[in-house]
Amino acid sequence: SPSLGRRRREAAEEEVEETPQEKKLRLAKLYLEQLRQHGPFSRPGCQLLVPWRREGAVLGYSHAWGRDRSGPAHIPLSLQVQPPDPASIRVLRGHQLPITCLVISPDDRFLFSASKDGSLIKCKWEVEGGKRLCVVPGGRKGTEEQHMGHASHVLCMAISSDGKYLATGDRNELIAIWDADTCERLHIFTGHHDAVSGLSFRKGRHQLYSASHDRCVKVWNVAENAYVETLFRHQDVITGLDSLSRECCVTAGGWHSTVRLWKIPEESQLVFYGHQGSIDCIQLINEEHMVSGADDGSVALWGLTKKKPLALARQAHGMQDTQGLQQPYWISAVAALRNSDLLATGSHSASVKLWKCGEGFRKLEPLWDIPLVGFVNSLKFSAAGDFLVAGLGQEHRLSRWWRVKEAKNSICIIPVKRRAAAPSPEAPDSS
Repeated sequence: SPSLGRRRREAAEEEVEETPQEKKLRLAKLYLEQLRQHGPFSRPGCQLLVPWRREGAVLGYSHAWGRDRSGPAHIPLSLQVQPPDPASIRVLRGHQLPITCLVISPDDRFLFSASKDGSLIKCKWEVEGGKRLCVVPGGRKGTEEQHMGHASHVLCMAISSDGKYLATGDRNELIAIWDADTCERLHIFTGHHDAVSGLSFRKGRHQLYSASHDRCVKVWNVAENAYVETLFRHQDVITGLDSLSRECCVTAGGWHSTVRLWKIPEESQLVFYGHQGSIDCIQLINEEHMVSGADDGSVALWGLTKKKPLALARQAHGMQDTQGLQQPYWISAVAALRNSDLLATGSHSASVKLWKCGEGFRKLEPLWDIPLVGFVNSLKFSAAGDFLVAGLGQEHRLSRWWRVKEAKNSICIIPVKRRAAAPSPEAPDSS
């Protein structure tokens, strides 16, 4: 009709009148408003990452600071941490076979763990009292629709930042989505063609990233039970994955010895080189740095703008004698306390090591060793940084290359105590 055509012409004229700069500003304001609705971004020193766009394509990120523009990019927490007391470590037992993965709820109240058990696939624990709250039994391959649990080893876990959804991935190519409160299975994602080895929720969203031994990364919308897209180009099995608030994720590329940063909107990636062996684990420290560990015994500290490591600690857990040959202990797990300079690494060297990221993330400095016997297959810091959780086993989570007979298949909760702050000489007497 003439009236409809007139309205369309008016809308087109209004769209033409918006300059590229105005469109960029409008989209940035819209993105900031969405971020404020999904998290406490109004705190002083909080750094927001704003995508700038041209013709609808995300080209990069700019920085928008809170009220305090002088806020630090990270917290130097390592200066406050005391050496851990081995006597204060709490041990939770219930799995009969090695722990393969674990996660901590966002409020630090609960733990979720999985192992190689055929009957105890997934457990929910209370952190404070160590009580086991929920056990989901598994079954045989081909019976996934007849019971709640997995039918093979669970290799990875992830929990959404609001604590609503829990995701688990297994050797049978399946991803299960659970209600984290009730442990009820909500949905199963299929699509990978090999073992699912890494899972991570985007912070503040219900977007899930999954990595697999089929050498690809998939993106899912958990709230809508929907598949989104697949990312290709890894040349070997993917062994680890992590993500934060940005619409991107990082992966560890196994024997191809590469770390990759996937930029989802641009459909592009950055490739990082530095390890000499298979990269088995990776985690983001903040939006600009990450840490990885490999079976060559090295721990690497990366900046997302450099293709080579900013710092590399070789033989991080020492050397072992294997059939008369001296080989480094594999790095089987890494953990980072988000937005701080405190790291943890695990191997089967009878200890977990704490590290400091020194000199502006350009140096790795060892702090203390925490004695733990067995393969450290998973490490996680609590959100508040009050404790570190280690998943131990007699075997590596992916196979049975060695067996540490004296180890106990268990979960260890390691308190992270901080030194009391020195009183300020200018502070008034509070007595």
